[in-house]
Amino acid sequence: MTAQGRELGLGKDLIGLESLTGAQIEAILDTAEPFKEISERKIKKVPVLRGQTIVNLFLEPSTRTRISFEFAEKRLSADTVNISSAGSSVQKGETLVDTARNLEAMRIHMVVVRHGSSGAAKFLADRIPSNVINAGDGQHEHPTQALLDLLTIRDRFGAIAGRRVCIVGDILHSRVARSNIWGLLKCGAEVAVCGPRTLIPAGIEELGVQRLGSIEEAIEWCDVLYVLRLQLERMEGGYVPSLREYNRVFGVSSERLGRAGDEMIVLHPGPMNRGVEIDSDVADGPRSVILPQVTNGVAVRMAVLYLLAGGRPELAEDAKVGGP
Repeated sequence: MTAQGRELGLGKDLIGLESLTGAQIEAILDTAEPFKEISERKIKKVPVLRGQTIVNLFLEPSTRTRISFEFAEKRLSADTVNISSAGSSVQKGETLVDTARNLEAMRIHMVVVRHGSSGAAKFLADRIPSNVINAGDGQHEHPTQALLDLLTIRDRFGAIAGRRVCIVGDILHSRVARSNIWGLLKCGAEVAVCGPRTLIPAGIEELGVQRLGSIEEAIEWCDVLYVLRLQLERMEGGYVPSLREYNRVFGVSSERLGRAGDEMIVLHPGPMNRGVEIDSDVADGPRSVILPQVTNGVAVRMAVLYLLAGGRPELAEDAKVGGP
């Protein structure tokens, strides 16, 4: 473990936000700020991770997260290797640990892992010396998504503390919701959830969030409306009568946003089901910060990679000097 890892409490890995403090989360966001500028340069690269080898081990489908990590790694000058379940030895029955140990034998430095099973990232981190970053594990956590969401909220309002954030939709199956709840509460926000009763985990109030009964109530209450998609690929039963019915009762439309305060913004982690949980005129409208979320995702992931490699938050500004 690096001295910086001990100082921030990140340890060797980033598995989730549940174990971090608000100060530690804010330190990651502060570190991401200088890295935003790199993405605006003509040549988008600095030599911060030159000589480091990072494996993107995506054993569950992903587009945005995988590409965002690849951009972050390449802009820090790391060497990257991409592995997916299709075409890998995992399809032949190789275990996650065997895959990782074979990678370790090739002298890698970090593994970014996405896996369909909750706890897979921690399981892997406990068994290899390389840094492990959780890019989403089952229904557990998706920490870098929550960090980019927090950065987007902070960009818009100047601070996270005191803001009211309502997460709407499929809370039950969402690792994004779990990471955001931990992160938002630790940074001082008020958090509520809203959705069909079948898609709200029992006892969620014990986490310190409140439950709102309707999308109209949620829109009137919040400063930030965080819209989740229905994760139909994770549903084994009839959680909602139909997509059309879900849109009728919980869909976010311009008409419903008429109840919102002037400053209220809309976030979505993607991919969007337009016309189901969110209408196109909202997703592309003036309240939407969905594209800034994507932009912030690269900066946040650059910050996480930099910190786990031993970088210091107060020197993140200097880390840009090596670039054009």
